[in-house]
Amino acid sequence: MRVVLINRSDQLGGAAIATLRLMHGLRQQGVDARMVVVDQHGSDQHVALAGNALTRRWAFLAERLDIYLCNGRCRDTLFKIDTATHGIDVSRHPWVREADALLLGWTNQGMLSLHGIERLAQLGKPIVWTLHDMWPCTGVCHHAYECRGYLSQCAECPLLPSGSTLAAKTLRRKAELYSHAHIHFVAVSHWLARCCRQSTLLRDQEVTVIGNPFPTSDYSYDYNPRPDLPDDAIVIAMGAARLDDPVKGFDLLIAAMRHLHEQNPNLAHRVHLLLYGDLRDMSLLGQLPVAHTHLGYITDINALLRQAHIVLSTSRYESFGYTLLEGMASGCIPVTTGAGGQADIVPHLQGGYIAGAADPADVAQGIEWAVKASIDRAAQHQWVAEHFDAQIIAKKYLNIINQMS
Repeated sequence: MRVVLINRSDQLGGAAIATLRLMHGLRQQGVDARMVVVDQHGSDQHVALAGNALTRRWAFLAERLDIYLCNGRCRDTLFKIDTATHGIDVSRHPWVREADALLLGWTNQGMLSLHGIERLAQLGKPIVWTLHDMWPCTGVCHHAYECRGYLSQCAECPLLPSGSTLAAKTLRRKAELYSHAHIHFVAVSHWLARCCRQSTLLRDQEVTVIGNPFPTSDYSYDYNPRPDLPDDAIVIAMGAARLDDPVKGFDLLIAAMRHLHEQNPNLAHRVHLLLYGDLRDMSLLGQLPVAHTHLGYITDINALLRQAHIVLSTSRYESFGYTLLEGMASGCIPVTTGAGGQADIVPHLQGGYIAGAADPADVAQGIEWAVKASIDRAAQHQWVAEHFDAQIIAKKYLNIINQMS
């Protein structure tokens, strides 16, 4: 079987990493799996660029220009929405022509236009579209947050000027595409699937839940304590591409640490936060009432997480939650909020703790639970391997393809 995966990038972003891992998982299953992108950073021989430098650049800039003119020339929302009005025609790519099935990933920002997806559908091959965020079931946004416009017609998009019809118009274009293109949608979490099944666009479509693949065998789980910390330190790791992105809930982290400091000062005195990722507002660190180290950008995340006992996420929204899997594969106990796909990863009160969304007291309670829990690091690693190994995930995709063929 020949399968082509289509994603904007091969390495940049969570969707790119997940798609590349899925390709490798499929190849391990004996599938001739290849990947087509418009933003290539690696040197994998099974990854190819679509289009040429000029067409790729034009597709990206033309769509951004359209959005810029429609959003009141507001740069703040320029990359928070996508319209898929421009893209590369990958239906002509020889790998796509030869493929038996197509797997779409994150295809925005000049990769595929809606018209381009329609041309792929006209090839008559099974198409499986993995949703890494909400964009395929909304008008133009990737995360609806508190907005419920996608449940109807996206008539008043909060990311666009009042009276704009761009979101509603894009939603109608998607509805037209979905009405005749045979696409099987895959959500990477049950939370995302629920959003899809409630949406006006996908409530009548096939939506299956398959988590993202993870290379568990690449991760070691034996504890390797930091030499600069006391032996009785409770090390909590938390990371994100940008820690103070409002979605990541740094304010919730501060509130939870304050609650822990007030209610359990003895434990708070032992806590040491290891924070990794970009932090634009460094003054936020001064609001933490517990010991902490900001490490910035980290290349060897496994080495860092092996120094921790707990991996923490205070995100308000996560389609999936790779940092939790990385932590568990490294032997950590996860403590997280339940506002998104985290619940698919963390077995509550068995291998981790799921706190109420935006509840600092519950996050603090989760940390207390994790400190007392007797959970073997090897067992955490094994749980990830049994549920999210790339070959296990690849088999689930192959089942869908076989059913569509």
